[in-house]
Amino acid sequence: MTLNALDRPLRLGTRKSPLAMAQAEEARARLIAAHGWTETQVELVSVTASGDRIQDRPLAEIGGKALWTKELDAALIAGEIDFAVHSAKDVETIRPAEIAIAAVLPREDVRDVLVGAASVQALPQGAVVGTSAPRRAALLLHARPDCKVVPIRGNVATRLAKLAAGEADATFLAAAGLNRLGETGTGHPLPADEWLPAPGQAAIAIECRANDAATRALLAAIDHAPSRDAVLAERALLAALGGNCHSPIAVLTAAEGDRLSLRAAIFSPDGAHRVEAEARFAAGDAEGPARLAAQLLAEAPEAVTVHFAGPPAD
Repeated sequence: MTLNALDRPLRLGTRKSPLAMAQAEEARARLIAAHGWTETQVELVSVTASGDRIQDRPLAEIGGKALWTKELDAALIAGEIDFAVHSAKDVETIRPAEIAIAAVLPREDVRDVLVGAASVQALPQGAVVGTSAPRRAALLLHARPDCKVVPIRGNVATRLAKLAAGEADATFLAAAGLNRLGETGTGHPLPADEWLPAPGQAAIAIECRANDAATRALLAAIDHAPSRDAVLAERALLAALGGNCHSPIAVLTAAEGDRLSLRAAIFSPDGAHRVEAEARFAAGDAEGPARLAAQLLAEAPEAVTVHFAGPPAD
């Protein structure tokens, strides 16, 4: 398989949700533009992920982030698709050895958007806020312990419909998802330096088989190095913390020349305890995030550390 001549269309695997399809369309558009292909040379193959099918319980209770990836992972390993597109924040920290992140697209707006009030401070006393994300719940309860968190899941349209039906007074959405769906103007963006994003938020990760050198070479043309450096640093932080779907973790990454600045916070799920630290290191230095994780865990009380496993054993 060469850059200029494909013997068959490349098969791009994606979930069926509207946002996932929009992200797949963006990946295809970037790939065909980079190589001068026609749209027919990249075929979209959609699957229904368990996370889309099961929406009545929080992810952490039913299998975690694997519910977004396992069907596409199986298709990729079986050779039914050539590569897959994911929201980077939904990709488990530890991946199958057969799969590699081949590209990260230019990162979108990392902010969360609050729907239902102009700001967190403007929420009415005792407001009911819908979110199934431990990070968002902990951030909210740390700032507004008077609020009540109720689980709410589903795609953007589903969550907005639940809000309109009165299931909650307010909810959070990702600015990047709204932008990719053309839903700009929905809600109120929260300052990222005050309301720290999730690791990998707003980034699109493209995976392929680790031993598929031809596809990896094709995908390298659309890899955005600054976004990749930031996402891999955030994933290294997650790995060193031993975080999972129950672990409230927030991080904001900024590029400073060829170095990265990571500002991270970990919480107890009830928001009562927050520990924050910052580190600067060279892009690509996996030890930098590990040192930051060690500092956070060393400074955190047991109410926080019980939700983190720490670095993996050698």
